[in-house]
Amino acid sequence: MNKTILFVISCLLLLLTACKKEQPITQIKALESGVYFHSTIKQLTDVIVHDVFSPPVASRVYTYPCIAAYECLIPKNDKFKSLSGQLTGLTPVPKPDQDVTYNYEIASLKAFIIVGKMLVFSEDQFNSYEKELFNKINSEGISKEIINNSMTYGTKVANHILAWADKDNYKQTRTFPKYTETSDDVSSWKATPPDYMDGIEPHWNKIRPFVIDSATQFIPVKPTQFNLTKGSPFYKEIIEVYKTGNNLNKEQEEIAKFWDCNPFVSHHSGHVMFATKKITPGGHWIGITAIASKKQKLNFQETVEAYTRVSIGLADAFISCWDEKYRSVLIRPETIINQHIDEDWMPLLQTPPFPEYTSGHSVVSGAASIILTNLFGEDFYFKDTSEVEFGLPIRAFNSFKEAAEEAAISRLYGGIHYMPAINNGVDQGKKVGNFIKNNLITKK
Repeated sequence: MNKTILFVISCLLLLLTACKKEQPITQIKALESGVYFHSTIKQLTDVIVHDVFSPPVASRVYTYPCIAAYECLIPKNDKFKSLSGQLTGLTPVPKPDQDVTYNYEIASLKAFIIVGKMLVFSEDQFNSYEKELFNKINSEGISKEIINNSMTYGTKVANHILAWADKDNYKQTRTFPKYTETSDDVSSWKATPPDYMDGIEPHWNKIRPFVIDSATQFIPVKPTQFNLTKGSPFYKEIIEVYKTGNNLNKEQEEIAKFWDCNPFVSHHSGHVMFATKKITPGGHWIGITAIASKKQKLNFQETVEAYTRVSIGLADAFISCWDEKYRSVLIRPETIINQHIDEDWMPLLQTPPFPEYTSGHSVVSGAASIILTNLFGEDFYFKDTSEVEFGLPIRAFNSFKEAAEEAAISRLYGGIHYMPAINNGVDQGKKVGNFIKNNLITKK
């Protein structure tokens, strides 16, 4: 081989080496796998628990950050479809600069955190988490220029989503009047012990829905006609709650406690009162989404898609459910049983501060199970570890629908719902879930 050929080969090798060194690193394994997004969702859940958001409000807090994160990833993969034009009032988000290199996962995380911080009270907890997260990312070898470009893009998308969220009527409902009890109507909801709190979110049906046409799209059948005559259908429902609560076995007690998901349970001992904080019903299903996504080893974009679809389903399910709660305004079993059957009776679970019909757990569980089944399949076995950190054991399920059915019946075991609220609630939730499954397109 002559010197000229050797010189040419050497030059080519040097050129290739130089190009390799200059090629910007835009991806790292932890980002591609979705690990950082799972931890960011968990951080949001922890803040929601700390700040004690009610179940409907918590669903809103989950949904907007997920949508912001999802929209940041659309330029990365043309197989995924933007939610603009699909979600009520959402216009196209800003597009990235074609001449700039981005890491879209970093943009997604940044957008999620910005939106999340704006929707919670404890912003300082998110600030600490954000600093730690991006310190990890900075140590992974991605150029500072790409990180800065990505964070700038994520910020633009976040601001677009926040401007859209600002028009959903949430702020306006903060100024609306509280629910006023009707003292002369024996069938209407009354505040329950031990704190006798005002009815939570009586105007939630005025919040702009995401996919469903309106809060009234899936009105369930009316609850059983109120009638305290012994032998009447309604009286039988009361007795069913009473007798079930008095004869719970160990498994039924465990089921009720596992699905309690009451974000604020107060405990009274003499003059001392303290509270226990836990995840909301929606937070429990967000936890199940995390479990399923990790089991299937979804990549970052698929993980965000799963959380986004489920959170939208939860949000619309709460809007639908709360619309009915303050339409029927049905009295809780605890009130009726104490007044007419047994003044000393207490349900296993603390009765939540809002009307009985339909069961919120049943509605959101029905919706979430449909959406998760559509994502992961009918026979999806999983171990639900969502409540372990709250001192409760792991429960295993053969499908999301099986989990939803258990979540629903848990409300009878807990002593806080009549059976029609449970059965009709599941049906209502499934209608919401199926509507979202059939009308929200995330993959082309």
